[in-house]
Amino acid sequence: MKIKHARYLSAVVLALAAVWAIPAAADAGAGAAAAPDEDLTGQPELFVTADRCIGCHNGVSSPTGEDISIGAHWRSSMMANSSRDPYWQAAVRRETIMHPTASSAIQHECSACHMPMMRYHAKLAGGHGGVFANLPVNGQQSPRGMLAVDGVSCTLCHQVTPEGFGGKESFTAGFCIDNDRPFGERVINGPFEAEPGRRQLMHSASFYHHEKAGHVQESELCATCHTLYTHALDEKGNVVGELPEQVPYLEWKHSAYAGEQSCQSCHMPEVPGKAMVSGVLGQEHENVSKHSFRGGNFFMPQIFNTYRADLGVKALPGELAATSAAATENLATASAKLGLENVELDGGSLRAEVRVANLAGHKLPSAYPSRRAWLHLTVRDGNGDLLFESGALNADGSIKGNDNDTDAAAYEPHYELISDAGQVQVYEPILGDHRGAVTTSLISGVSYLKDNRLLPTGFNKATAHDDIAAYGGASDDGDFIGGFDRVVYEVALDTAGPLTVSAELWYQPIGYRWAHNLADTDSAETDRFVGYYEAQAANSAALLARDTVVVK
Repeated sequence: MKIKHARYLSAVVLALAAVWAIPAAADAGAGAAAAPDEDLTGQPELFVTADRCIGCHNGVSSPTGEDISIGAHWRSSMMANSSRDPYWQAAVRRETIMHPTASSAIQHECSACHMPMMRYHAKLAGGHGGVFANLPVNGQQSPRGMLAVDGVSCTLCHQVTPEGFGGKESFTAGFCIDNDRPFGERVINGPFEAEPGRRQLMHSASFYHHEKAGHVQESELCATCHTLYTHALDEKGNVVGELPEQVPYLEWKHSAYAGEQSCQSCHMPEVPGKAMVSGVLGQEHENVSKHSFRGGNFFMPQIFNTYRADLGVKALPGELAATSAAATENLATASAKLGLENVELDGGSLRAEVRVANLAGHKLPSAYPSRRAWLHLTVRDGNGDLLFESGALNADGSIKGNDNDTDAAAYEPHYELISDAGQVQVYEPILGDHRGAVTTSLISGVSYLKDNRLLPTGFNKATAHDDIAAYGGASDDGDFIGGFDRVVYEVALDTAGPLTVSAELWYQPIGYRWAHNLADTDSAETDRFVGYYEAQAANSAALLARDTVVVK
């Protein structure tokens, strides 16, 4: 269908009205669009805030009637709220207090992916990106500040070019942007062709030209920010190492999923059938990707909702609730499987094997090292009375029997055999500083003392690079291999059957120790987040998989 001239002019009017006169309820994520001003003098204008895009890319449904509005999905995601994340803000504040001489460099490094548009401009000008100069999110920011609080926004990801994709130079926010084209002539990359009339319509509303570019659907685009190396410092601010802080892309590359499924195929699943990407004169396409960016962080959208006024959150309450629920559902249905095998009761001894399988295309859990999963096993008699339990979740978010939650300097080893209630199989990374002490400071961490996160299918421990290797007891465990782990429980019981044995795999985006270590720092940001965590701890964990067997 070609757009006739009169219809095109009407469409432009509709689009411009959608962008500049959107009612608050229709676009609660919009603020004043970042426009050229004195903040950016002498630099090319590269980005605008998402409200330029949301007006058209909303009001879209799938063939089954599901709302797949790009703008609504994005503004309730962690991408849109990356700068508002109170845990990130608290962690950055803690790092700058721990390493005061490196405060500017730390903020520059930590804003690279959480405030990427602002930071890119700062880097281009030869300066440093500042985090706290752009906070709190209160709508009073300068145009540069508006770019900062817009998080990982439309005109960031859709302007990344494929130069250097997959190489280390592209990691840690090493993405490339065309710095030369002037504002008004810049290009937005998308996966679909568009007719000239629709391209002109988009330019009239956003000032960007659309071009088809398949690289926006490649994992390497995601890898530019989701592969992070952190420069480690000692107490005097000297660089003492480099930590592969989060490397899910490299884990994926070493798995059976590489070349078969991309990051986008799981985290931006495609809509079945044909769908539109724009509510203003949209055109139907196959393989439209949702922009919900579902992942493992179901917890933070709950915090955003509860403390929305404090954090300057613009996403609607229902949108955040839906984002959290979708993440929880995906975790429960597509992340892991668990099975109880060879469960035997012999005299006064119970033996059970727990086989836990990783269904993700990277380690489980992956990415930011505050994440952990663990096994919870219970044995009950015929009356339902509890005879044995390992891995119970406490109301404060800690795990009963987990040494790291009790003592910040200790941690649970990787287990092949568990025979005591004080032993818990926790799948987690444990960082060590330059002295070998346990730390939750990314800027202090130089190595992994333990990394027994579940490996993806096809992952070969023997050939894995040091940056993605297993560390601690898992490295030598013959039953800890690509795709699954097997743990044996042997429990002495003074009772006969029947017994009910239940095993569960639980997960937390932010483990107890990673939250509570912030309390050692005296600052508004750390105090605020510890308070949030303590108030929300009962909701901090999600069940990934379970199995139950009755043995006589």
